[in-house]
Parts: sequence; C-alpha cells; structure tokens
Amino acid sequence: MATIAASELIINERGAIYHVNCRPEEIAHTIITVGDPERVKEVSKYFDSVEVKNSHREFITHTGYIGKKRLSVTSTGIGPDNIDIVLNELDALVNIDFQTRTIRPELTSLNIIRVGTSGSLQAEIPVDSFVASTHGLGLDNLLNFYTHDSNEEEKQIMQAFHTHTQLHQGTSSPYITGAGVSLLKEFVTGFHQGITVTCPGFYGPQGRVLRMGLTYPHLIDRLTSFSFGNHRISNFEMETSALYGMGKILGHHCLSLSVIVANRISREFSNDGGRAVENLIIKTLENISGSK
Repeated sequence: MATIAASELIINERGAIYHVNCRPEEIAHTIITVGDPERVKEVSKYFDSVEVKNSHREFITHTGYIGKKRLSVTSTGIGPDNIDIVLNELDALVNIDFQTRTIRPELTSLNIIRVGTSGSLQAEIPVDSFVASTHGLGLDNLLNFYTHDSNEEEKQIMQAFHTHTQLHQGTSSPYITGAGVSLLKEFVTGFHQGITVTCPGFYGPQGRVLRMGLTYPHLIDRLTSFSFGNHRISNFEMETSALYGMGKILGHHCLSLSVIVANRISREFSNDGGRAVENLIIKTLENISGSK
C-alpha cells in the first residue's frame, strides 16, 4: 500500500496532525464542531470531565465525557475552506496509521454534528428557533474539487434549483448532499427542517449590500421561493454543504444544527444570540448523550 508523503499528511513533533493539533487517541468518535473558537468552552463546560485540551490557530479541541459518553468539540473557524481542513484531519486521525502513513484496512465512521448560527430564509422560521438541515446545498464550489456522486433525489433537486435560480450560469456550480439520516432522526422535536444553503461569504454571497453592487441582487428572493416536492430552503450559512459533502465521501455521519439569529425576510435579529446558541448547545448535548 502506498505511503502518504510528509507534504500531504503533516504531523507535528508531538505526533499530532498539523492544524487541529490532535493525536488519534485525543478525539472521540462523536464530535461537535463549532465555528467560533470561544464556543468550544461553552460546550465543554457541560462535560462531566475534560481529558484533553488542544489548540492551534483557530482550531481548539476539548475531549471529555458526559456520563459514559465520550465526546469531542472542535472549532473550525468560518467557511467551507476551514471545513476542508477539519474534515480531512478528523478523518485522518481515525483512518490513517500515522506510523506507516497508510490508510487503515478497516475504516471508522465518525458522528459529526455542527452547532452554529444561521439566517432564516422563511418568515415562519423565527429568530432564536432551531433548524436541522436535511440537505446542504453548496454555492461554495468546494466539493467540485473532489470526486463525488449524487443520488437520484439530489440530482432532481439540483435540476429544479438550476432552473429556478440560474446560479449555475456563472456565479457558481452548486451541489447538494443529504444529512446523515441516523443523526437527523434524533433531532425532530423542537426543530424546523429544510435545505440549508451554504455561501462562500457573509456579505455579497448572502445578498447583503454595503458599498459594492451585487451580480445577483435577487438571490434571497430566489432562494426563499424555491421548492421541490416537500423540500424548501429554510436557511443559509457558511459550512453545512462542505460538512455534508465531505462527510458523505469519507463515510462519516454528519448533521448540521443551526440557531436562527437573523430572519432575512422579516429583517429581524436576535436580541440575545448568545443565549440562543447556549439553548441549542444544551439541546444538542441532551440528545446525543441521552441525558435529559
């Protein structure tokens, strides 16, 4: 079996993978990802014990236990480019032998749950409510750098999306991937569900105008009005499609959970986004640890 070169798999002096700065034994097989590095401690403060605390740049990881459930929480920073780093490195930690630099013969599937903030694209999904993403629809182009396949439903949704928005005419080459069903079914009560659009930026790519004009000024209207069967676009943010797409390729179970801090239709913003995020953290930990 071919070995992976030092330039491709970077391992530091303590035997940890470069960006997330973790060794294989330092991560759990259930991992919560958060964008904000400061949010890591807001998750791990609910752990009964913390055994590992690692950091490097914007990547912070805490691993510990709630009861007998071992969990890790890792910050990704913002955007699909950072998801590319974190997903590849989390996968490497469980599926590549760091001593031989070869892929392990038996692969491990991780449960990876994003807990983040988002903007609603439907008037009836209000600020401070929760969304569990059934699909991640990417305007970010990341997955187009990897070999990937879509199932028949995903192909049909994308064909309808292309016809409705015409975004594929020049702005981007959109793609779509479904959530990990085994995780999604655990987040039904108390959650809106829908397609989450992932954008490659916060301002123009999400239809915000400050001082620059937009090439696609009707983006929000076209996203809000899209539907395919029972599917519609519920919200948008900056990581979900990359998480779902890469997770599917690598064989991991992924789910994106968002608290709505802005409603782009009603033009409202949460009065206490920090508290809303904490409520989602608590709900997520209850669901995945089995504690109520």
